[in-house]
Amino acid sequence: MSDISPQISSTAQFTRPVEVFVVRKPKQRYWLHILLLVATVFTTLVVGARMEFNFLHGMPAFSLADNSLGWFPAAWAFAQPSRLLLGIPFAATLMLILLAHEMGHYLYCVYYDVFATLPYFIPAPTLIGTFGAFIRIRAPIRSRKALFDIGIAGPIAGFIVALLVLVISLPLSRLPAIGSPPSELGYPLIFMLLWPFTAVGHAHPQALQIAYMHPMAIAAWVGMFATALNLLPGGQLDGGHIVYAIAPRLHTWATRLAIVALVPLALYGSEVWALWAVFLGFSGMRHPPVPRWPEMDAGRRWLAILGLLMLILTFTPAPFLGSSIMQILH
Repeated sequence: MSDISPQISSTAQFTRPVEVFVVRKPKQRYWLHILLLVATVFTTLVVGARMEFNFLHGMPAFSLADNSLGWFPAAWAFAQPSRLLLGIPFAATLMLILLAHEMGHYLYCVYYDVFATLPYFIPAPTLIGTFGAFIRIRAPIRSRKALFDIGIAGPIAGFIVALLVLVISLPLSRLPAIGSPPSELGYPLIFMLLWPFTAVGHAHPQALQIAYMHPMAIAAWVGMFATALNLLPGGQLDGGHIVYAIAPRLHTWATRLAIVALVPLALYGSEVWALWAVFLGFSGMRHPPVPRWPEMDAGRRWLAILGLLMLILTFTPAPFLGSSIMQILH
C-alpha cells in the first residue's frame, strides 16, 4: 500500500510532489503457528513417552531392540492415551529450549523494528519428534549491530535454558545393568565437564558414555546440538550472520572453510555432517547485504568470543555413534 501526498514548497518555482510510501506489515497467520505448535507438542510427547518407557525399563533412549516400542510408537500411545503423560518431561523441556532460542531472535527483531514472524515449530516422526523451529525475517536488517544482536541472541537464550535443564537432569541419569547395550549418543564438552559433579559421575567418572540419560537430559543434549549447528560459521546460520556482522568480506571464505571441515567429520564422525555441508552449500555463499556502517563496537566483538566458546562447549564430532560414512560403508 502506498500513500502519495504532495508537499508544496514556499517557493513556487521549486514546487513538486513528493511520494511517501507507507509499508504495512504482513498479517501473522496465527492459526498456522498454533497448528504447528500443537502438532509438535504431540510428536514430542510420543517420542518422550517412548524415551521414558525405555529409561524406566533399563534400555537406551533410542533402542530399536526387538522388545522396544519402535521408532515412533503413535499406535502404542493412542491405545492408552495416559501413556503420553510419560512424555511430558522430555517434550516440555525440549519445547522450552526451542522456544527460548527462537524468541531470542524474535525479541531482538522487535527491538530493532525488523518485522519477523512468530516461531514456526516443525513436527516430525523422528527420534526427537521435531525438526526444530524457525522464524522468518521479512524486512531488511538496517545495521551490522542489529544483525549481530539478532543472530547471537537465539543461541545464547537456547544455551542458557539447555544448560539449566542439563544441571537439573544430568544427576538423574543411571548406569546400565551389566551386559546392557551402551548409549547411542556422543556427548559434547559441556556434558563431560558437568558429569563429575553428579553422584554417579563422581563415583564413575569414566562412565558417561555408557550411562542412560534421563529424557530431560536428552532434551538438553538436543538443545546443545542445535546450538552447535546454528553457530557453525557460514551460510544463513546464526554463526554465518555473526561472521558477516563482524567481517563481511570473510563470510564467503568462512562458509567454504566450514564446508571443507565438515567433510572429514562426516567420514569419521557422523554422516549428519555431510547433510549440513550440503545445506551450507545450498543456503548461500553470499549473505544478504547489510549496511557496512556504523562499524561493530568492541563489546560485541567480545560477545562473539562468547559465541565461539558456546560452539566449543556444545559441538561433538560424533553426535550419533557408529554413524560415520566410513563405518556405514564397512
